This record gives sequence, C-alpha cells and structure tokens, in this order.
Amino acid sequence: MFINYAHRGASAYAPENTMSAFRLGLEQGANGIETDVHRTKDGVLVLFHDDTLDRVTGTAGRIKDFTCAELRQLDVRMDGKTDKIPTLEEFLQAFAGKDLRFAVELKQDFTETDVIDLLRRYGVTEKTTLTSFSLNCLMRAALYAPEFKMGYLTNDVNDMTVRVAKTVGLTELCPQAKLVTKALVEKLHAEGFSVRAWGVKTEAQMRAVYDAGADGMTVNFPDKLRDYMAK
Repeated sequence: MFINYAHRGASAYAPENTMSAFRLGLEQGANGIETDVHRTKDGVLVLFHDDTLDRVTGTAGRIKDFTCAELRQLDVRMDGKTDKIPTLEEFLQAFAGKDLRFAVELKQDFTETDVIDLLRRYGVTEKTTLTSFSLNCLMRAALYAPEFKMGYLTNDVNDMTVRVAKTVGLTELCPQAKLVTKALVEKLHAEGFSVRAWGVKTEAQMRAVYDAGADGMTVNFPDKLRDYMAK
C-alpha cells in the first residue's frame, strides 16, 4: 500500500505541525502523517520541526530552552492562519486510534526512549516508522526498541548507505525526492528496504516519485497526491 504522508500535516495550507494541519491532511485524503519531535526545557515532547522558533512563530530562541507552558503562549503562523504547538501525547490522543501510518522524526539526540515509551503506551508500534537524519539516533532507538520500523533520511544513497542501514537493522531508506528513480527504487527493494521520499517540492516531483514505484512520500499537499493516485 502506498502511503501518502501529510508532511507536518497539510503544511501547504495550514500552520505546520499543528492539530489543524494534521486534521486537514486527513480531510485531504492522506493515509499517513509525518511529524517531528523535540523535547522542551521541562521534558515535554512537542511537535516542531526547527531547533529554533523564529521561522514559524516570530519568537527568537531554541525550543529546548522554553518550557511547554511558555511554548503554549506562542502562535505557529502561516498565511494569516495560526495554531498552537501540540505535544506528542495530544497528537496520539487524537490520532492513535485512526487507520493511519505515522512517520515520527527524531530531531533531538537522546529523546529516543521517551518517544518510544509514549508510542508504545498508545499502541501504535506496528503502524509507526521512526526516522532521522542521525544514524546515532536510529542506532540507539534500534537497541532500545528493535520491534519498531526505522527509516534513514538521507541526501545520498550509495552502497555504503545500504551497508550501514543493514548493519543498524533499518527497514526503510528515505532518499530526497530528486534522487528517486525507478532504478533506485528497484535496487533498494531488492536489498529488502521500503522506500519513502522526502523533500517533494513540486507536483512534477510528486508524480515522478509515485511513478518510480516508491512505497510512500511526505508531501505538503496530500490532496494533489490523492488526486494523482486516483487517476
């Protein structure tokens, strides 16, 4: 089954990584949600992409230097729309029971066990893939929770990438969309990996990834991918 992951929710239309963006993604036909996890100063797991707050809130500072209560006072903004920064637990309370796949990106070192413990508690182990650009994060996660599917986000895919991924025990390779070709997908499938693209910037890239035979992609406009898949 191809997974149409709403990337930080339907982030082309709503403030990214907010409950409104996640809900809109489902309304637009996504069968998966991708999100990013950081830990606050007081140890709460929240959904936010950048290390710093500036780009989407207009407030200076690093997210790890704010308490959850302080972050609650901020608005995530996008084209005149606003919403709040949610916690991972709030997200799971809303979506864990739905027929969805989750791609949870580990953004911060040594949050792995806390993230995994919460995912286990909400019973979403089987439908979650933990992802990261950090192999160290994935190695720690794999040691702690080998039952989870794990994917390596990468700007390059070569023989070394494949060897390392096998050594770590990863199940998915996540190349940047511009790298995805039918030949690459077939090679990675032959090596035993599923393939999920990231960095889909345009509808043309979206179509190319889908036509190459990938298993999924993160996309800011899940409605457009839904419509293309329907064709």
